[in-house]
Amino acid sequence: MGAWLLQARLPPSQPSPSGGRSKTAAPLGYPRRVNSFVISSLVPVVVLIAVGYLAGKRRWIGGGAVKDLSHLIFLLLAPALLFRAMSTVHVEQLSLKPVAAYFIASGLLFAGTLALRGFNRTAAVIALANTYSNTVMIGIALIGLAYGEPGMVVLLTLISLHSLVLLTSATVVLELAVAREQASTLGAAGAEKRPSMARTVMRALRNAIIHPVPLPIIAGLLFAQTGLVMPEAIDKPIQLLGQAFGPIALVMVGITLALTPIGRHWRGALVQALVKNLLHPLLVALIGWLLGVRGIPLTVMVVAAALPIGANVFLFSQRYRTAEDLVTASVAVSTVLALATLTLVMMCVQWLP
Repeated sequence: MGAWLLQARLPPSQPSPSGGRSKTAAPLGYPRRVNSFVISSLVPVVVLIAVGYLAGKRRWIGGGAVKDLSHLIFLLLAPALLFRAMSTVHVEQLSLKPVAAYFIASGLLFAGTLALRGFNRTAAVIALANTYSNTVMIGIALIGLAYGEPGMVVLLTLISLHSLVLLTSATVVLELAVAREQASTLGAAGAEKRPSMARTVMRALRNAIIHPVPLPIIAGLLFAQTGLVMPEAIDKPIQLLGQAFGPIALVMVGITLALTPIGRHWRGALVQALVKNLLHPLLVALIGWLLGVRGIPLTVMVVAAALPIGANVFLFSQRYRTAEDLVTASVAVSTVLALATLTLVMMCVQWLP
């Protein structure tokens, strides 16, 4: 996955790559080794985010360059990493049960948010913020460092469906909420001016698939099934591009934090961050356990759920013109808080039976 993604240093009784778990009793020094494992996985992530934050605060990289840097990460570096990671994975190696546990838990949390806040566009955006993780910018780097190749295969299986399932579902709910709002305020004539639901859903599906994240994963998986091997002259440049993804993506997170105002919404943002960073992984752990998911797959799904709110939620709040300031602050607070909550979750997940 790149030289900078260190091999996983699994402590005793940590899930094995095959999904099993050691039967030997943990020695007396086990808690200390667990702490060391978690800290050693998170320190590079924290340092790179801090470097990006410094660069943003000192305006070494201005707001105008952030968009170009984001394009570099998502349109060039991420596709190279994702394609190469999946180009040697065969379909029989994939397991959809952990992913199902993740989406069931996310669906329950999404529905619960709507039940508490009512069926409206603001509630739908908040529900998306409660369930949509930053699986690419932070997740790939962290899972690669902590759990190595076995963990990456599990995570990339989730990533290939993450946006497709959550963003498409959110689009349907938001469009229904907007149609309901317009019908109540403008009447049938105003509602008729909006595109049909079928067209909106098809556009959401197309955008979720023809996208620089799931598309290279699907392409890499299809290539792997052919049994072909990429020539070194092609494989090496792809490998080098993929190796650049992790450090640059994490620096980009820091730059974005430095340029994001939190303002008066910090209390609401803190609530959103706690729901996303702690309640979401707790639900995933519970549903995964009930479905019989164990080992590395369960660990990766729980840690993925504990990742901070993904930036796509902000794009949805802008598109539907609701809760924009709250979502902006929530993404920032969730990311900062994740430095502590991810440490807690990664330490707790080691003790899952």
